[in-house]
Amino acid sequence: MKLLYGVQGTGNGHITRARVMAVALAEAGVEVDWVFSGRERERFFDMQAFGDFQVFKGLTFATRDGRIDLRRTMNDTSMRELWRDIRSLDLSQYDLVVTDFEPVVAWAARSQGMPCVGVGHQYAFGYDIPKAGHSVVSEAIMRWFAPVTVGLGVHWHHFGAPILPPIIETVDAPVPGDLDKALVYLPFENSEATLALLNEVDTKATFVMHCADVEPGQYGRVTVRGFSRDGFQASLAECGSVICNAGFELASEALSMGKRILVKPLRGQMEQQSNAAALSELGLGLVMPKVTTSAIESFLRHGEPRWVNYPDVASAIVGWLQRYPHASIDELVNTLWAGVHFPSEQEQQVA
Repeated sequence: MKLLYGVQGTGNGHITRARVMAVALAEAGVEVDWVFSGRERERFFDMQAFGDFQVFKGLTFATRDGRIDLRRTMNDTSMRELWRDIRSLDLSQYDLVVTDFEPVVAWAARSQGMPCVGVGHQYAFGYDIPKAGHSVVSEAIMRWFAPVTVGLGVHWHHFGAPILPPIIETVDAPVPGDLDKALVYLPFENSEATLALLNEVDTKATFVMHCADVEPGQYGRVTVRGFSRDGFQASLAECGSVICNAGFELASEALSMGKRILVKPLRGQMEQQSNAAALSELGLGLVMPKVTTSAIESFLRHGEPRWVNYPDVASAIVGWLQRYPHASIDELVNTLWAGVHFPSEQEQQVA
């Protein structure tokens, strides 16, 4: 079996998920060609798992100070280049196309009549899950940004729909870390302003902040570190608290390790606003609409760790892909959620 696998590269969450899938695909002996879009090739890091991958410009949303910047988004988007890239892909050598919300391979498959399976968080939004900031525009983006033949959506809970658990590296037991040490990852916020604010927080906590636009070093109670996959995982393991935007993958990793979570959703981005609503509804994390000292202080004093024992979803999906189109989604869903335990009273009410 040979796959073409496209990955949205605007954030690190899609790539983190793809790394887990790459390991499972390699173990199963599946041949894969990887495509990434949404950032320049030189801005990708730790990409050894993907071999000789291709990079396209694709489509991405520009942000500024914690919100979507529509003007910059439109200025940065070249539809002519996008369609040229879509037409350049010859899919005749592949048995199946897979996309994690990556538009070039998805639209190439659609134009060439090739089946395309969507694997990722965005495909859960086709079902009745917690949603916030929902609009006709956001609905159209979710449906048409990277259209698929069938979508395997992932989320922290199934919400009574055929949705899979998160695709993460599995852990056998909680890795609680130090509750008085917080990992801070807020790539859509102003890093200098965040750094100054963290040093004003009135608690004994210390912070490990990962960002690309502040020189690594010690800044008062904040240790700033650059980006590497291993370095970020080390920070996540040592910290018991996580303060981040409301992306999906980091929160999933934190839940699987038993961390406590505070999220700040990106304004104007329906997915992140909906993720924040879901975390709150499930009792799995706390939400701050704006990054403030008071919100962080309250979280560090009163937030509680949550642990969810998510299974090995990647290997199960690979087995499903190898049987496509004859494999059952319902069977996959039921098998993966069997035995998953949720810790909160709020979740028991949802279930």
